[in-house]
Amino acid sequence: MKAIMQKLALAAVGAALLGGAAAAQDTIKIGVTQPLTGPFAASGNYVAQGAKIAEEEINKAGGVLGKKIQLIVEDNKSNPTEAVATAEKLIVRDKVPVMMGAWSSTLTLAVMPKLEEYKVPMLVETSSSGKITTSGNPYIFRISPTSQMEAKAFTPLFKKMNIKKADFLATNNDFGLGASKEFSEAAKADGVQIGIMETMDPKATDFSAQLAKIKASGGDTLFVTTAVEQITLILKQAKDQQLTTRIITTGGSNSPDQLIAQAGEAANGSYHLVFFTPWFPEAVKNPEIAKKFVALWNEKKHPVGGLTEGFRAWDGLHVIVAAIKAAGKAEPEAITKAMWDVKVPGINGDIAFIKQGPAGKESAQNVPSVYLVKIDGGKVTRQ
Repeated sequence: MKAIMQKLALAAVGAALLGGAAAAQDTIKIGVTQPLTGPFAASGNYVAQGAKIAEEEINKAGGVLGKKIQLIVEDNKSNPTEAVATAEKLIVRDKVPVMMGAWSSTLTLAVMPKLEEYKVPMLVETSSSGKITTSGNPYIFRISPTSQMEAKAFTPLFKKMNIKKADFLATNNDFGLGASKEFSEAAKADGVQIGIMETMDPKATDFSAQLAKIKASGGDTLFVTTAVEQITLILKQAKDQQLTTRIITTGGSNSPDQLIAQAGEAANGSYHLVFFTPWFPEAVKNPEIAKKFVALWNEKKHPVGGLTEGFRAWDGLHVIVAAIKAAGKAEPEAITKAMWDVKVPGINGDIAFIKQGPAGKESAQNVPSVYLVKIDGGKVTRQ
């Protein structure tokens, strides 16, 4: 009798294991690494929220290859070492065939060697450093613009906005330094005088010393590149120091609605380069998609200020799913190959990839839209 009971117990365990394996096979895992805590947490959480909305909608529409997609979201804590650890976990333990991440350029650059080591592709939804697509990593597929693309898009505005002398204040990492380099070079080439170029630690909260130097420089325009948390403080402190310089933020991670809410009157008069205009979705190339995403975001009661970050994940997930569908299987090599040929109507225009980097090891880069908005009277206005 005891032997029979043992056999029944083993059979039950076996059935449970098989059932679990079958359940796992019914989904296609997609890894996501974002800064959910730390200095970049606000933006990282918005991206994660956008990813969840995309996951729900894709699954409601039938998923891909007859299976639902399953996001596995990891917190890289705004830290390069943690970003590498999350990537290794997602690839080795969770067996994801494709990833999305990692928000900051520094975090993405840290993860990139792991992609090559394990030959797993990653959709880059936010990072802007030129090094990401020029260093020879064939597993990188970026949908966000590079700092160089952003600066090129802005170039006609140097004369239109009558910019004569520009100063720069940027976070001291790949994101900030890359933007200052590209925008200052574009400005100089257009005849703009370059004033001073200041940096700040990504965790800094006091910018009085930098702003005092910028005020003394006498420039008419200050280009600021950092995450929304620091932009808020910079706007407030610039107002306190009676800095009359026109402030323009770059990088698309500025969340104007959040600046209005948190910086108040100090945000008025500031300009911001963004890659999605949720305040006027009719301005984008695919307005129906944009309106649908805005409606779904608001339905979830997510902060309105997060729309300019959250949309990145919607576009990113739809590109990944299109590649899986084209590949016909959820395997890294097949997805990597298929990604090159995807053409997806996104919130930020039609997404397709061009080659960047050394021959034979090219990375993929999309050419997205760039928009300039202004905060005026507590509202976001078109420029």
